[in-house]
Amino acid sequence: MFAQGISLNINYSIGLITFFISLFVIFLWIFLSQKPGMGTILNAIIIAVMIDICLNYVQTPETFLAKILLAFFAIFLVGIGSGFYLIANLGPGPRDGLMTGLQRKTNLPIALVRASMEITVVSIGWYLGGTVGIGTLLFAFGVGPAVALGLFLVNKMFS
Repeated sequence: MFAQGISLNINYSIGLITFFISLFVIFLWIFLSQKPGMGTILNAIIIAVMIDICLNYVQTPETFLAKILLAFFAIFLVGIGSGFYLIANLGPGPRDGLMTGLQRKTNLPIALVRASMEITVVSIGWYLGGTVGIGTLLFAFGVGPAVALGLFLVNKMFS
């Protein structure tokens, strides 16, 4: 949504904007003593490319119920996926590295840190003209708890 808002104002694809946002977020890691890894770089590239591919070739579900179910499934999948790849220690993605660095510095719960980040960028994206829908709000408020749950479950499975 943040990338969409920027894209509406400078006429680059949402995926390309996402990639540049990722680079900026990685730069912010300097202040959090975070170090990127192979997973960090791959995440920035793969996510940016997949956004543009999906926006151009994947259709949105037709019914409201299908859209809501997809949103909940996506949030759950992001949470579980984040748990797996963060536990693998190959380097967090740009936003996850910012999340874990801020959590370490503030000692706040990971769910609160991630939700605060998402709500902030949704607000900025909305100000820039991005589309805010129910799915956007579900993700902004739900991904923090989903990541916390994903980390908890994956830790339990492999410890």
